[in-house]
Amino acid sequence: MSSNPAAERRPGLRDRASGQVVAAVAIVLAATAVRKLMFPWESDDYRYFLHPWYTHIADHGGFRALSDIGFSDYNVPYLYVLAALSHLPVQDLAGIKAVSTLFDLLTAYFAHRIVALRHPEGSWRPHMAGAVVLFLPTVMANSGWWGQADSVYSSFVVGALWFVLCRRPWWACTFFGIALAFKLQTVFVFPFLLVLLLTRRVPWRALLAVPAVYLLLDVPALLVGADLGQLLTVYSRQTGTYQTLSMNAPSVYLLFQPGDHADGVRRAGILLTGAVVLALVAWVVLRPAGRGPLRPGGWTRELTDTQIVLLATTSVVLVPFLLPSMHERYFFLADVLSVVAAFYLPGRLWYLPVLVQLASAGTYLQYLAHDAARYTKVELFGALMALAAVAAVRATAQEFRRTPGGRDGTAGTDGTTGAHGRAGADGTTGAHGTAAGPVHGAAPEGRVPAVERG
Repeated sequence: MSSNPAAERRPGLRDRASGQVVAAVAIVLAATAVRKLMFPWESDDYRYFLHPWYTHIADHGGFRALSDIGFSDYNVPYLYVLAALSHLPVQDLAGIKAVSTLFDLLTAYFAHRIVALRHPEGSWRPHMAGAVVLFLPTVMANSGWWGQADSVYSSFVVGALWFVLCRRPWWACTFFGIALAFKLQTVFVFPFLLVLLLTRRVPWRALLAVPAVYLLLDVPALLVGADLGQLLTVYSRQTGTYQTLSMNAPSVYLLFQPGDHADGVRRAGILLTGAVVLALVAWVVLRPAGRGPLRPGGWTRELTDTQIVLLATTSVVLVPFLLPSMHERYFFLADVLSVVAAFYLPGRLWYLPVLVQLASAGTYLQYLAHDAARYTKVELFGALMALAAVAAVRATAQEFRRTPGGRDGTAGTDGTTGAHGRAGADGTTGAHGTAAGPVHGAAPEGRVPAVERG
């Protein structure tokens, strides 16, 4: 018998790892196959927007067509994708959906990595999280059926969250910048980013990466003659496109009819969103329990991984729920991060992705399946998302009350532990089998100490 228990466990871990690789490949192949079945379907967005944009680019020399981006209301990074497709021997509909499918996989990969930080080495839960994300009805429909690109910016946002958890702020802000360059909906995570800055989890200087990357991605268009002013104002032009209070989004505006007061309600909704966001940010940063000394850069406060995940999830659920003129697709990040949050707090938040998915998928029907939509009530979807928003805020508040000091070395509250074996509130342990409380020099929750990084 070996005197080294760790050595005895390695063959079992290797066998499990091999099984997980096989399972991951099977999941990817199955998810891709399901989406491919949807590829022939043409949505109205493809017919009236994506296909005309692709045709314009193909007819005007590919990348050279981006010298004037007035034919589209998207920012240039996604137009680069269409320009690249125009040079490939692939039908545009299949190419557009294939690109979105690839970013579905990238989103699921980062969801897997985030959950892996929380659970012991060899756990199947990270693979389960990635699989759930890939097979969410809205995620599959968004890319395979609709041909939309919400997974593109979302993959970079989820990747940025992973880098935040790994304490790599410059990479996190770089990914935030890439996401913002693809879609304005990245602003849904800005309240979360503000908390990271004020608590000094992300240094202010790292924020420079966001505009730097955004502007860097404009350079190829500038080289072919695009107007800088047109490039910098693309999002300001987008904001005035839609005036309806809810573009099928499961938001608060589905719960009442404003009548002739829509403009006033819209302005009030924007102000309300700002007030609620600032109030929540202030509560997190300034709450009395565990407050550190005031410094020029803000209050230094350690946030646990669970707190960070919950803050990100709350941000992407609450902001589009309160903002007017949202589309149903704008809850894509909420669809994904609600799953991640549920795997972080399975005992307390298992129902959150269920609520979010029912609300989000229900509103997809209004656009993608008109016949089925006749048997639904949109007000119900708004109510479901309201419950999801309340659940996310409540869980976040509870987590901050239970771990006021925000030290990751203390026991967690959600029934799981980090990858390196600190005990959670439920008594489970991490990969190294220890059940310890806070210890001197302990790495942050679920984090690999610097000496162990490969």
